[in-house]
Amino acid sequence: EALQRIISTLANKNDEIQNFIDTLNQTLRGVQENSSNILSELDEEFDSLYSILDDVKESMINSIKQEQARKSHELQNQLSQCNNALENSEELLEFATRSLDIKEPEDFSKAARQIKDRVTMASAFRLSLKPKVSDSMTHLMVDFSQERQMLQTLKFLPVPKAPEIDPVECLVADNSVTVAWRMPEEDNKIDHFILEYRKTNFDGLPRVKDERCWEIIDNIKGSEYTLSGLKFDSKYMNFRVRACNKAVAGEYSDPVTLETKALNFSLDNSSSHLNLKVEDTLVEWDPTGGKSQESKIKGKESGTPSPKRTSVGSRPPAVRGSRDRFTGESYTVLGDTAIESGQHYWEVKAQKDCKSYSVGVAYKTLGKFDQLGKTNTSWCIHVNNWLQNTFAAKHNNKVKALDVTVPEKIGVFCDFDGGQLSFYDANSKQLLYSFKTKFTQPVLPGFMVWCGGLSLSTGMQVPSAVRTLQKSENGMTGSASSLNNVTQ
Repeated sequence: EALQRIISTLANKNDEIQNFIDTLNQTLRGVQENSSNILSELDEEFDSLYSILDDVKESMINSIKQEQARKSHELQNQLSQCNNALENSEELLEFATRSLDIKEPEDFSKAARQIKDRVTMASAFRLSLKPKVSDSMTHLMVDFSQERQMLQTLKFLPVPKAPEIDPVECLVADNSVTVAWRMPEEDNKIDHFILEYRKTNFDGLPRVKDERCWEIIDNIKGSEYTLSGLKFDSKYMNFRVRACNKAVAGEYSDPVTLETKALNFSLDNSSSHLNLKVEDTLVEWDPTGGKSQESKIKGKESGTPSPKRTSVGSRPPAVRGSRDRFTGESYTVLGDTAIESGQHYWEVKAQKDCKSYSVGVAYKTLGKFDQLGKTNTSWCIHVNNWLQNTFAAKHNNKVKALDVTVPEKIGVFCDFDGGQLSFYDANSKQLLYSFKTKFTQPVLPGFMVWCGGLSLSTGMQVPSAVRTLQKSENGMTGSASSLNNVTQ
């Protein structure tokens, strides 16, 4: 035994080391891939900066050239006007100079009047002798010293630190998981968080080669999140979280593994009555005699495994093929997973037109002609909507009428070690009936259907309301012994 323990310890350690090696290899590949991606993004960012600088430079050059052209055009026009005025003025001066040599008074007076009129109209006297524009271009000068300092301060984005998940604050209850975390130090730039989770059948650190992918919940504003309405079809769930600012997501937190065990079972169509059509968690009355099932059953008997069955690693060995098929008027189908210990819960919903059905548990030794509740190896509640409506608890061929309304969905609670089987209204959690007994061998969920169908919900934890009712349940509870005095 000591050697077996040592071997088991070594095997577990080897498995742990192998998982860590896989993690290191994946991390190494991630570093190489992420580094390549970051370098590519860095090149793109700098190319974008270069492009912006080139665009700004070209725009400024165009502004300078346009200002140069504008001032040059203004000065050229002013220069042309001045040249024309000077030419006219010189011509008038020459004419006036010649007029001084005229000897005849009449001719002189005429020339003088012409000169006076021309001087009055001369453009030289209407010209502004101030340049319309200056030669200054200082308003287009640049100083990029601040921008150069800004460029010199370019650095990598500030990345938020990894949050820390607090396992003590995490809660697993009622098929919901609440995950709580905190930042190692205050960071007012945090915009939101990203929570990732996945189901697994391995305890401890997440497996790199786990068959399930991470599911993502984005844009969480608070420091906790509740996943509700889960089906617990795995032993554990891994969780990790990362903080994000407006620009980038930070490192993942250390992963946390939370236990999410629950009873998962399907219906065993290898031993079900041929008048029942059985598919995983659904059973329907089939008046054709189940001929459509025979080919499926033969295929399974020939050794063809069901992919759906073999994919659930957490399920105990099924009892398929270990008993005869139900026949006669025992329109029964059992679950494929035995209950040997612990507290378990599942729910059953009947089709609206279902005329008769039973829900309960039975030993594997239940005979192929036996109906649920009519032997000392089965316990159930029975609903009859045919001819007259009845609702009753049954065991060992004794009946206890139940003076309550048949609920839309029935919850079944089985405490194997405590010897208790209770039925509830699955919606209101009202107790319908409880059997008190001592289970002497493993039990299987059992179902009877006639003219209708049942659908199952498994992978469920025992609801908190049911646990509370179990603790406070006193005289409200019926018992198997109370049925001994009531004949059917």
